[in-house]
Amino acid sequence: MFHRSTVYIIGDSKTASNNPIMQQFNAFFIALVIDTNTHEIMEAECSATISLTQKFVRSLFVGKKMTEHDQIMNEIENRYFGSSQKALMVAFKNAYIKYQQIICKE
Repeated sequence: MFHRSTVYIIGDSKTASNNPIMQQFNAFFIALVIDTNTHEIMEAECSATISLTQKFVRSLFVGKKMTEHDQIMNEIENRYFGSSQKALMVAFKNAYIKYQQIICKE
């Protein structure tokens, strides 16, 4: 399903203890499949308790490039107003750092 040039990265963070995501998963995760040739995010999923959240978060990432880190962060800040907004931003930043480490090895 995914080309050999893709990598799978998980970014994680914490959110408020009363958030249903924390109660169900004990953390907030975002999973990204990224093409290392183009830096394009091919697929995205997060640890959400509502399917609409999954779909919306996916729309924030899929088709974007990891090289557009600042624009993606700005879009999260300006479009995603769920209770886990900060957790999503931290998880993406964590995934971005991991991706940079992978790219530097190549």
